[in-house]
Amino acid sequence: MSRPATFTPPPGTRAHRLRTARGDFAALTGEPAEGPVRGTALLLPGFTGSKEDFIELHAPLSAAGYRTVAVDGRGQYESEGPKDDELPYRQRELARDVLAQAAALQAGEGTGRVHLLGHSLGGLVARAAVIEDPAPFASLTLMSSGPAAVAQPQQERAKLLQDALAALDMAQVWEAIQGLDAPEDAADLRGDGEDLRRRWMRNSPAQLIATAGQLRTEPDRVDELAALGLAIHVLSGERDDTWPVPLLDDMAARLGAERTVVAGAEHSPNTDQPRATAAALVAFWDRHPAA
Repeated sequence: MSRPATFTPPPGTRAHRLRTARGDFAALTGEPAEGPVRGTALLLPGFTGSKEDFIELHAPLSAAGYRTVAVDGRGQYESEGPKDDELPYRQRELARDVLAQAAALQAGEGTGRVHLLGHSLGGLVARAAVIEDPAPFASLTLMSSGPAAVAQPQQERAKLLQDALAALDMAQVWEAIQGLDAPEDAADLRGDGEDLRRRWMRNSPAQLIATAGQLRTEPDRVDELAALGLAIHVLSGERDDTWPVPLLDDMAARLGAERTVVAGAEHSPNTDQPRATAAALVAFWDRHPAA
């Protein structure tokens, strides 16, 4: 999970509902202040995250001419979803939500193909959407998102969280997490900020249980993705306990993808080093225009 420095959108970024054929999704959209729009990027957050994880990317990406649309997925923070039914959160259903979001952007904004970016779990969902239908997309960026299931220690922690959510309510789980002397990755859920607690409380328990299962069991779909011939960018920090960096290096080679390692960043380069991350994204998107 990314821990944004603020939940307040920067100037030039608006909060709104993105209306699609599969329902409405909470979104933050940044628009270039002047000049032509060079492309539109759809940004998908990771497990327990939200659209606010990309807040520090909007300004530099908008300054480079890109419209940026960060969304909360179904049952995630400010996007509604059932709280006790896991079926709507199957990966294929989430992927179809992404395709509907891309279609809505193309219809409403008159954009061409969309640059798709998924962080962590969002990368798995983005990959599934592209495999389902690559036509709407100009490129795919997998940010700190690997070829298959997360590393074994993370699988174990995801299972613990699933079990806790099945037995306790969201407030009880939050309080239990705050009391843990947890390793770095598990500690990402801890925090004194009321924004972080509010975000946690508004997630659907069914969504968290279902997507934790996806992190634990995701198959390797690299060959399917590589066969599409889409422009792909694998971006990560220089350290990552969720998918180790050498594993991401190998995945990029298998995909024939462009590869960026952001110095000074870990699992969330979008919040750890937003300026360097934005510069890498702009360079990649400039090489693969949407038109």
